[in-house]
Amino acid sequence: MSREETPQREVVVDACGCEIPPPATGGGDVEEPVTRLWDVREVQLGLLSGALLGAGFLAGLGGWETVELVLAAAALLVGGSTFVPGALRRLARGKLGVGLLMTIGAVGATLLGQVEEAAALAFLFSLSEGLEEYSLARTRHGLRALLDLVPKEATVLRGGREVVLDPARLAIGDVMVVRPGERLATDGTVRSGRSSMDTSAITGESMPVETGPGQEVFAGSINGTGALEVTVTSTAQDNSLARIVHVVETEQSRRGATQRLADRIARPLVPGILVAALLTALLGALLGDPSVWVHRALVMVVAASPCALAISVPVTAVASIGAASRRGILIKGGAAMEALGRVRTVALDKTGTLTRNRPAVVDVATAPVSDRDQVLGWAAALEARSEHPLAAAILAASATVPAAQDVRAVVGAGLVGTVDGARVRLGRPGWVDPGDLAGDVRRMQQAGATAVVVEVDGQPVGAIAVRDELRPEAAEVIARFVDHGYTVAMLTGDNQVTARALAAEAGIEQVHADLRPEDKSQVVTCLRAQGPTAMVGDGVNDAPALATADVGVAMGAMGTDVAIETADVALMGDDLRLLPYAFEHARRTRAIMLQNVVVSLVLIAVLIPLALLGVLGLAAVVLVHELAEVLVIANGVRAGRSRHLVAPGAAQDRAHLEGAHA
Repeated sequence: MSREETPQREVVVDACGCEIPPPATGGGDVEEPVTRLWDVREVQLGLLSGALLGAGFLAGLGGWETVELVLAAAALLVGGSTFVPGALRRLARGKLGVGLLMTIGAVGATLLGQVEEAAALAFLFSLSEGLEEYSLARTRHGLRALLDLVPKEATVLRGGREVVLDPARLAIGDVMVVRPGERLATDGTVRSGRSSMDTSAITGESMPVETGPGQEVFAGSINGTGALEVTVTSTAQDNSLARIVHVVETEQSRRGATQRLADRIARPLVPGILVAALLTALLGALLGDPSVWVHRALVMVVAASPCALAISVPVTAVASIGAASRRGILIKGGAAMEALGRVRTVALDKTGTLTRNRPAVVDVATAPVSDRDQVLGWAAALEARSEHPLAAAILAASATVPAAQDVRAVVGAGLVGTVDGARVRLGRPGWVDPGDLAGDVRRMQQAGATAVVVEVDGQPVGAIAVRDELRPEAAEVIARFVDHGYTVAMLTGDNQVTARALAAEAGIEQVHADLRPEDKSQVVTCLRAQGPTAMVGDGVNDAPALATADVGVAMGAMGTDVAIETADVALMGDDLRLLPYAFEHARRTRAIMLQNVVVSLVLIAVLIPLALLGVLGLAAVVLVHELAEVLVIANGVRAGRSRHLVAPGAAQDRAHLEGAHA
């Protein structure tokens, strides 16, 4: 497809010379997309052309030759109206397209007295144009169906009472009342109430997400069993669902390598065929019957039309992107889709990607003079005054938090303070001597945990292991990547011991640790030298590596503008199982694209000599072309079948959830 600017609006035209309306953006009143085949203008005119052509054929059988000619001419005019005007407009702008080839073929056949054959060409080509427009409209509609997840009404608190209004009238700061089972009309923050949110239609996560005061919730999510009051944080025109649709639709113009290949082939093919046809007609006229060779030249022009080639990749890309979006996988255009399909090496950030980025206490070792609760209590008393990343984990694990006095931090070492009159130190091994607990400390560190030692009045009383645990699905995801032939590497700023322990647990053999953000970028560069590489991170801290990779993938990007805008691919949920399915979906899509390109090229290569030798006539060539285009469109639409995107266990999780609600 190509784009040309006019002062009024952007004009989008396909390779066949037909204008395609630009996609609507989220928000506001938009024209209803075409969802029925017979609503497409080209199909309506094509069917009318076919009816006139059929009536003319019957008139000819009855001996009414004049009526037959008039009806055939009418069929030609009606069918030609779907592509001739567009072809002429493109020609006036210096653009040659398939529509021009068809126009030349129809005009030439008419001048040779073969009006019925020209009408057959116009009839079949107009139908193919209609099928093309219908397929694009349907796939765009599939993506925009995400916006249908927003309810038609929203309940808000205004003036001390509940008011029901259109979601388009919601304003930032309004308080929505969301009852059990209702969908959220827009994004917001929970003001009061606790419930669980079903976000499967948006993020792809199969299990409900617990929510409460202060937590973000997103448009289209289904409230569980509790009533919520939600403070609106974005308008209906700019909520998370509208942004997803807008980003995908605007990025669909980014062509992938295969689409550019189709464009590169089609662009010189049109003028090349016109020159070849002209030479064929001239040489044939000199060496034989001029009418025969002019006719064959016209048939050759139609035979070489790359319409199937031109539509093969865009239909596939649009269908595939829409299907992925409905599963919480946001792929930004054909270029990103195709690059993802070529990837064979996957580099994963550790924190926040393989792990939840929520450190937790995983082990407590105690000396004979103390117990677990005492050790955690002493540590929590000091950590209550600290902003260290481990503080929250220790406080969460402690049943009680005694009061502490004179707490001070020793940079790079730990904390010192007084608890119940005793002098307490908490810090890294080496600054606090673990004594008899040294073996326990080594064991904790070898398991990939960060160990801190607690000392009371100069005596070590315990050691606490804190670790950012792997996501429960991490090992399953890595195994799936390995089974499908991907090379998997882990990139992290953690130390080698911690990194290798977690990598071993996840099943990753290639580990790069002690990395700064710029170091991650260099590692990705080295991986790219071995083959196409994707970097998976949080979309912010890993920005250099995401930008360096062939494909940047952001995890858990729902509601995160930075992640959605910067990454090539964004997983809207936190379920890591979406990751391998995104890669498999892209690989399958790329295979379908290549199938379509090969079929289109083989078709042209076969039809040209058959047309040149006079084996096939004009109507026969058009019929074969349009059948092939229908085949290519149908094959491309297969990329929109997203059943293979359901992660293992998701169906069981959903069944369990439904059983629990019942």
